[in-house]
Amino acid sequence: MKIDIDQNPIYQEISVTVRCAHMNREVMELLALLRMCDEKLTGRKDGETHILNAGDVLYADTADRHTFFYTREGVYETDLRLYELEARLACAGFLRAGKSLLLNFDHIRALRPDFGGRLLATLSNGEKVVISRQYVQEFKKKLGL
Repeated sequence: MKIDIDQNPIYQEISVTVRCAHMNREVMELLALLRMCDEKLTGRKDGETHILNAGDVLYADTADRHTFFYTREGVYETDLRLYELEARLACAGFLRAGKSLLLNFDHIRALRPDFGGRLLATLSNGEKVVISRQYVQEFKKKLGL
């Protein structure tokens, strides 16, 4: 892969052009990373609305009909339902990991088998979450296993 950077103060915004012979897995992953850098989410914490980068979100879950997403800095509540977040963040590397759990694949540091065919994921902040057995195949597929 060749990377060229053209830095000039006349540019008003960042522009990325990808040139390739054909779309392959590497190109698709690169595009997903670029989209994730640009995806923003809003969440409430301590009475304030915060604007966050999707890439900073470790995971999202639901409890008592409320949806939350978790970053290293804290927990934020959002008005989006989990399926709406899933659709919005699918191209940014998020995968469904349970009925009420959406996981950022880029923040998984380790996986290990757990009881009942589940997986235990250790995230970049050291937190552990359970991937239910219904979604284990999707994670294995993403890992190329």
